[in-house]
Amino acid sequence: MQVLMISPGYPPEMALFTRALAQTGARVLGLGDGPAGGLDPVARASLSDYLQVKNLWDEAATVEAVRRWPAARGLDRVECLWEPGVILAARLRQGLGLPGQDVAHAIPFRDKEVMKQVLDRAGIRTPRHVRAHTESEVRAGAEAIGFPIIVKPIAGAGSADTYRCDDQAALEAVLLRIRHVPEVSVEEFIDGEEFTFDTICTEGRIQFENVSWYRPRPLVARQNEWVSSQTIALKDLSAPHLKGGIEMGRKAIQALEFGTGFTHMEWYLTAKGEAVFGEIGGRPPGARSTDIMNFCCDDDVFAGWAEAVVHGGPRRPFRRQYNASIIFKRAQGQGRIRQIEGAERLRREFGRWLLVEELLPIGAQRRNWLQTLLSDGWWTLRHPDLATCVAMSDRVGTELKLYASP
Repeated sequence: MQVLMISPGYPPEMALFTRALAQTGARVLGLGDGPAGGLDPVARASLSDYLQVKNLWDEAATVEAVRRWPAARGLDRVECLWEPGVILAARLRQGLGLPGQDVAHAIPFRDKEVMKQVLDRAGIRTPRHVRAHTESEVRAGAEAIGFPIIVKPIAGAGSADTYRCDDQAALEAVLLRIRHVPEVSVEEFIDGEEFTFDTICTEGRIQFENVSWYRPRPLVARQNEWVSSQTIALKDLSAPHLKGGIEMGRKAIQALEFGTGFTHMEWYLTAKGEAVFGEIGGRPPGARSTDIMNFCCDDDVFAGWAEAVVHGGPRRPFRRQYNASIIFKRAQGQGRIRQIEGAERLRREFGRWLLVEELLPIGAQRRNWLQTLLSDGWWTLRHPDLATCVAMSDRVGTELKLYASP
């Protein structure tokens, strides 16, 4: 099988999906607007050929460039696991006459209003919502829905430019901050815990399921610099409180007529036990969440996805053995990392349950916490007992400290 991979090395996880395709037996071609020499080394080593185009987002020109590319003759599939490229991948499939998700089925995964309209018709509980292009439309939507509300981009990802507004004054402040966003969704705020429902599918059949728990919900972490946010891939998917979200996720995939690939859904669990849809993407989650799926199952979801694409299904059982957690750390202060406190003590106490340490080193410049989910680094750990995993994660949040100064 010959597969075209859009953006094979960015974001960083894409290189691992690209490698998995090659290791599964596909001949992988890369497509991007950067030079081949600038690709992630893992991605570059996995590609049989690479096409650099002037502007990846000029869809008509990109389709024509691929059509003229001799290496792409005999192409079987087009894949893209990066949110901005989902529509481009669909246009390439249609333009080249290839199987897979077309534009009509890709749009609901990128346009949050269309997405919710499809699910509303399927009887799935979504937050009340309206589309808005102007400030007056946002205000009208807020009045119709009632505070508190969420305002977020129609085609956004990763909680960027997403805000909770509890009253009119807060909304007016947010309107000043989102003037660069062309259209937004104004939604009912759902108060509750936030979870994911992630899948690998082949021809609409779910072959792998994952549920992760956000602690706290991403919107809180986005708005409070001191928070050490956590994502925990849960071992036990039969837990009663997860049932409604999992059933809703399965119905959403069916309603959206998703075919083959990865999906990432977010949903809320209210204090009354109601599962409410958040949003869904036709791609894997970011922020190293694929890593904790691997640690949860002691397996390789990168390979599982590639096997779904190349062979029609993962060739592995994916047994969930652990709760796996990633905890993101933000330094206190601004400037360069000057001190890391608590690491040695926690390292000794956690032992084999501590899997990954990826903190910025002493002397490194702090990252802008508003622009990256990865913060100033992370620790990853796991444990078969959820309460123990949560306790260890909380200790990383409170006892592991980074300090920065000019």
